Amino acid sequence: MRARLTLPVLCLLVAGCGGSGAKPATDQGPPALGRPAPKAEATQAAQDLGFPGFATKNTTRVGGADPVADAAGVALAVFPSAASDARPSAVSIVDAGDWRAAISAAQLLASPVVAPILFSQGGKLPVATADALKTLQPTGARKLGGAKVVRIGNAAGTPPGLQAESAGGSDPAVIARSIDALQAQAAGSRTREVIVAPADAPSYAMPAAGLAAKTGAPVLWTGKTSLPRATVRAIRARKNPRIYVIGPPSAVAANVVRALGNLGPVKRIHGADPVTNAIAVARFSDGAFGWNLVDPGHGLVLANADRTNDAAAAAPLSATGSHGPLLLVTDGAAIPSALQSYLLDIQPGYDKDPVRGVYNHAWLLGDAGAISGPVQSRIDTLLEIQPVGRAR
Repeated sequence: MRARLTLPVLCLLVAGCGGSGAKPATDQGPPALGRPAPKAEATQAAQDLGFPGFATKNTTRVGGADPVADAAGVALAVFPSAASDARPSAVSIVDAGDWRAAISAAQLLASPVVAPILFSQGGKLPVATADALKTLQPTGARKLGGAKVVRIGNAAGTPPGLQAESAGGSDPAVIARSIDALQAQAAGSRTREVIVAPADAPSYAMPAAGLAAKTGAPVLWTGKTSLPRATVRAIRARKNPRIYVIGPPSAVAANVVRALGNLGPVKRIHGADPVTNAIAVARFSDGAFGWNLVDPGHGLVLANADRTNDAAAAAPLSATGSHGPLLLVTDGAAIPSALQSYLLDIQPGYDKDPVRGVYNHAWLLGDAGAISGPVQSRIDTLLEIQPVGRAR
């Protein structure tokens, strides 16, 4: 970690006092409100607060140098923890080296557990995670026997002194099934819906985390051409399951979809590349299942497809606040044309009074290496409410 994560994590990661090169805040506060600040001083004050690089009128950045820091920042943005009713009941701890387990852990962000995800590394808690955990002070998940930590996978670190529940296993499919069993225990039932994601194509699997957080459906795993036994068993544990496969045939072959069809009706959600695949997930709906994000007035979450663990780090933003799907960029210095077209498609408009309109807002995950300042500025413009009829 580049910086120690302490209580003012939102200053460090969200307000922009660190993580992507912003100048650290000093003890000398901003200019007195009673007098105008010199132009240079006012500019520096704005930079210290993180504008425009970390917050614009339509975007907010969680600017961690890596997903470990992003997860801590998101957890404290969603659960500020300054008051007891702003604390989570539990947190999930997953090793940063196991992106599949991290994405599956997003299922526990659904009611009733609503557990944000934090990362361990090599069985130990990084400073960022340990500091966030001290601030979060989980209250204990009653539906999980009072557990304050859910240890995901066999490599995850266990914080000392906190009651823990475990969802372990020998491989990603088994771990996902264990997580599903915990969620079923807490909720009192299983969802009919299951999400099947490609275990060997991380950028195609990333949008599954946000969808699981929203719906409570498990993220189960498949190889490109073979279906793990644990995934089959998790599906068979349901009555009349509905199966949603995320990813194109290059990630999940047709024979796997046919095999899943023997277990229940299957629908594939896919795009030709990671960017269009994430957009397809955002647009998809099947009755009440899915985001169905085809119009303005929504939250969005954006991450870089090369930072797989940011999908799990961002998952709390899909299940709380303005609830939004995960969208992807593949180059931190450029906005993909498909993403730009999609944002234009759902750009808000108003007829007479913008106050009566609806608004879009995006959370951005990662520092400027993940999503650059110019890309953030362009995204902000694409999200801005516009007079109806103005050329876009």
